[in-house]
Amino acid sequence: MIRVPADPTGRLSDAWRLCVGTGRIELALRRDYQDSLAVLQRDIGFRYIRGHGLLSDGMGVHRPYDHDGARRIHHSFTYVDQVVDAYLAAGLRPFLELGFMPGELASGTQTVFWWRGNVTPPRSHREWADLVRATLAHLVDRYGLDEVRSWPIEVWNEPNLIDFWQDADEQAYHRLYEVTAHAVKEVDAGLQVGGPAISPGADDWLDRFAEFAEHRDVPVDFVSKHAYTSGPAQHVPFGVHQTLAPACDLLDQFATPRDRLKGTRLAELPVHITEFNSSYRPDNPIHDTAFHAAYLAPVLAHGGDHADSFSYWTFSDMFEETGVPTALFHGGFGLLTHRQIRKPTYHLYAFMARMGPDLLARGDDHLITRHPDGRVTVLAWAPVDPTGQTHGPDRHTLRLSLPVAAREVFVRRSTVDEEHGNAYTAWRRMGSPRSPKPGQLDVLHEAAEPARSHRRLPAREGRAELNLTLARNEITLIELTPVADETPPWWDERRLLGGTAS
Repeated sequence: MIRVPADPTGRLSDAWRLCVGTGRIELALRRDYQDSLAVLQRDIGFRYIRGHGLLSDGMGVHRPYDHDGARRIHHSFTYVDQVVDAYLAAGLRPFLELGFMPGELASGTQTVFWWRGNVTPPRSHREWADLVRATLAHLVDRYGLDEVRSWPIEVWNEPNLIDFWQDADEQAYHRLYEVTAHAVKEVDAGLQVGGPAISPGADDWLDRFAEFAEHRDVPVDFVSKHAYTSGPAQHVPFGVHQTLAPACDLLDQFATPRDRLKGTRLAELPVHITEFNSSYRPDNPIHDTAFHAAYLAPVLAHGGDHADSFSYWTFSDMFEETGVPTALFHGGFGLLTHRQIRKPTYHLYAFMARMGPDLLARGDDHLITRHPDGRVTVLAWAPVDPTGQTHGPDRHTLRLSLPVAAREVFVRRSTVDEEHGNAYTAWRRMGSPRSPKPGQLDVLHEAAEPARSHRRLPAREGRAELNLTLARNEITLIELTPVADETPPWWDERRLLGGTAS
């Protein structure tokens, strides 16, 4: 029996929902995407959203033209405005990522993704700086200086990888960062700029980024990196499978910037993990499973100890890095394809959104909080095999002694596991239809809802004992509310069929 203290040990960090990823931001021009944002915010409520391609050709910002025998530049912000307006309307602010390179400004032709984001340095750093200044000046003019000062501005994406930055040229990235950071500060010194947005396995870039920033006196307002635990891709048609490291490896990656930057000028800066997940591949079906929610639960519970934010990559299934999605289940939270069919990981986030602000206890299999009105909330999960190589035990038990301010509490339990809150299981059982018919979609929506139960639990001396048995890969939310019994004195359920009380 775990005896949970009555007094809070602190506040529950909201680093888990400060930001969420979205693939390329151009998708926000779609109505179904905007509908999904509304659902996301209703159930979870993120503060920022980050995606690729703000300056890519699909957004149409950089528009060279010839006039009177001279090359001129027109900056067009039609799509940028529509995207940002959609974000703000959904209650989100942009976490700006400056990239990729406009084709007419690029020094080469190398691209990444199905939608061909150019990943080469600018042909002219002066013209790139003009583009950055024009973009931010426009945003300040349209949305106000105080508003845009609250938007973090990240320079590029994973420059340590040759897929995302030509030759993974570190010196070329440093030059790009320096030019960009100074251009940002020329618009307003209060704008937040940072990087280097590196992928896992390149932590030595952090050391040299700190040295470069100090030596060149370059502005840096936050440090960013990414975290994943997946191994090499094992390709199958329209998908991949990958091994996974233990989920605690994600927490180790979150902690890396502060550990490595001690004693440097960047030591006290905010740390943003601007992408994290098990797999970086949108076409890995692990994202759709109950295992995935149980795997990530301890990361959401403990990640705020190591970083100021950690952004799930990505919320939407309409992702398109490897092409147009070819299956019902495809990489994100499961919000976009086929009218917002939920997935277990989505429910994990929705459960977290219902936790209270006061932290009472945390462990390897639970997180317990209290609300100002006295409600106690328990998020519990069945620990998965830390190697990720097996499905884990069939059952997991947890016994808690919880502080409550009542003689009885109303207990509401919401459960997601292999059988509940899991449209993927139902989809597989119905034959994995490529384009589910309306009736099948109704079944999938029904299967996607968590199982819910409720009961009353007595309390003695200010404590309620809660005994939980969790199925394999289960996550469960328990909400305990003090009972104020308002049953009238004449009520007698023994008389429901018209009889008399014995």
